[in-house]
Amino acid sequence: MRQDFSAAVSSLRQGGIIAYPTEGVWGLGCDPDDERALASLIALKGRASEKGLILIAGDIRQLSDWLEGIDERARQRLLETWPGPHTWLIPDNGRARPLLRGSHPTLAVRVSDHPLVQGLCAAWGGPVVSTSANRAGEAPAMSADEVRRTFGDALGAIVDGPLGGRDRPSTIRDLMTGRLLRA
Repeated sequence: MRQDFSAAVSSLRQGGIIAYPTEGVWGLGCDPDDERALASLIALKGRASEKGLILIAGDIRQLSDWLEGIDERARQRLLETWPGPHTWLIPDNGRARPLLRGSHPTLAVRVSDHPLVQGLCAAWGGPVVSTSANRAGEAPAMSADEVRRTFGDALGAIVDGPLGGRDRPSTIRDLMTGRLLRA
């Protein structure tokens, strides 16, 4: 699946918000190190900042700074489910911006198996923020057209393409306890 990611990467560099297909729903993203972009994304969704956001990567190496301090056994648990639609809550090692983790001591991370997400992260050179493309309390967008209708000109770029074939958002599990938070 060939795609030109230049508009999305340019938007991320300028602090913009982008939309892209994930494994199960459309996502919104921004640069995880840009506080203003994080605040804009949260405001655009009408989402409570305490909830935090997900950091999505195309390869586990892109998450290395955020995974520092995680022991080998826990890292192996991650590798057993990645790449794929499995989001893990990991202890924040101090690397995550406050708006990224919200009011939690953990950070939500995922290595996607979606080729467009992998290509986007490779073109960007690291992970991007991922949150469902919807306003708080509404159903997630399932197409680029729904994203355009909901967010219009508020987005810097839309990476158009198909969803990954899953019928719902990724599972979320706590790495330290194994507890399933979203199936």
